[in-house]
Amino acid sequence: MSRGVSGVGLRLREALAAWRTSESGAAAVLFAFALVPLMIAAGVVIDGGSAYLVRDRLAKSLDAAGLAAARVSLSDRAASDARRFFDVNFRDGYMGAEVTDFTVSFSEDRELLTVSAEATMPTSLMRIAGFRDVTVRRSTVVQRLTRGLEVALVMDNTGSMRGGDMIGQMKAAATELVNILYAEEDALPDLWISLIPYTSMVNIGAARVDWLRTDDPLGGAPSPYVGSSWKGCVLARPGGEDETDTPPDAFSDAGRFQRFLYPSAVDNWWLSEADPTQTFIREGAANNEAHQNDATGPNLGCGPAITPLTNQRKTVLSAIDEMLPWHRGGTTSNLGMVWGWRTISPEWRGLWGDPTPAHMPLDYDEPLMDKAVVLLTDGDNQFYRWPQRWTSMGGSRKSASSTVGGSDATAYGRLHDLLPGGTLAQGQTLLDVRLARMCEALKERGVFIYTIVFGTIPGAATHQLYRDCASTPSDYFPAPDGDTLRDAFRNIGQRLSDLRVVR
Repeated sequence: MSRGVSGVGLRLREALAAWRTSESGAAAVLFAFALVPLMIAAGVVIDGGSAYLVRDRLAKSLDAAGLAAARVSLSDRAASDARRFFDVNFRDGYMGAEVTDFTVSFSEDRELLTVSAEATMPTSLMRIAGFRDVTVRRSTVVQRLTRGLEVALVMDNTGSMRGGDMIGQMKAAATELVNILYAEEDALPDLWISLIPYTSMVNIGAARVDWLRTDDPLGGAPSPYVGSSWKGCVLARPGGEDETDTPPDAFSDAGRFQRFLYPSAVDNWWLSEADPTQTFIREGAANNEAHQNDATGPNLGCGPAITPLTNQRKTVLSAIDEMLPWHRGGTTSNLGMVWGWRTISPEWRGLWGDPTPAHMPLDYDEPLMDKAVVLLTDGDNQFYRWPQRWTSMGGSRKSASSTVGGSDATAYGRLHDLLPGGTLAQGQTLLDVRLARMCEALKERGVFIYTIVFGTIPGAATHQLYRDCASTPSDYFPAPDGDTLRDAFRNIGQRLSDLRVVR
């Protein structure tokens, strides 16, 4: 068997040798004719593969360029921004290609823009067939979404924000976020922003007296408060209503609020000793943030008022610029959160007044409308206990908050009003639990939540609380310093811009 196979192989080799000797010229011609199409086919594969890579990079670069231009589609710099982003993503000479054409065009209303590009690349094996280069063309159409946005900026204005000019860094970063959203426009019909500064309480604005209970302390003007003025801060509603968006009832006290007025007591003597029923001596100090912990008055710890939803960039930026750190009381981010919710809740439609239109806030399921909250803190939730002592101006009274109710006065009263005999640590836990419930309530309604923990003071529990509060872990931003804070606001601003490629 093996010898038979060997014999066949020997005869085959002899035949091939004879063919090569007698037909060598013809074979060479046939081989040459066969080689050309083979090389062209190989060229199609190799050069076609390179062209595919160029085409793919061109498409991705055009998407980036289109999104960049769409963010500023109403401004003159849209085309230049598009080219700049394109050049960053499609480097000159990529795969030997050269960009030979780049255009940006807009629809009449500038809601749609088309970005097109053409790149020419040299071939290799396809040159044999006379194709010295290949031209690749791509275009992308980007739409500036008509989706609307109601966003509440809930910002920490407590006294600890004074250190290292943290308040200034927060204001600068928040300003940049607003400018990203408005894309250099002064107003946008589908973008609405509210600002909620919070301390240990929230200021709803002194003009909103129709939200107050009829049995409010100043309603009957009891003597300890005669002559005093109310800045606008309110107490937290009892019975779990500090966690709801229930609006104040127009015809009864249900859901209404009570003014916050810090009692004239051992940690805040502000009434005149000569006639404590008629006058007070240091109310103005509490309205001057420069007095810090030494301030006194019925408005002690009360920060700036809420700015309800507005579509005017200047209004928002002015409110941001006016934020200041306000001392005493503590930190209740849960109350900042609930008031942020109330500024975007449809339950409060028509209640806020100017600058919010009567038909807003819109429903949660309003087509093409999103709702979001950005929540920032620089510290743990807490009831603060002021340890210092001082002699009151115009008298000999001394203050020492550690002897009163376990803490300073807050929107919840003092710590022991809420937790009789409770500790400061227990107070923090209670506030944290309430914030966690607030976050879940908002997420259940489809509200996007972005959280920022600023600085190095907050503990691990606060970081975890804010991570869990955010819509996703990637929507939580630890920001130990001003640079990372600015990056966080930029990131959130880009996410809220919400643009998409449509084809």
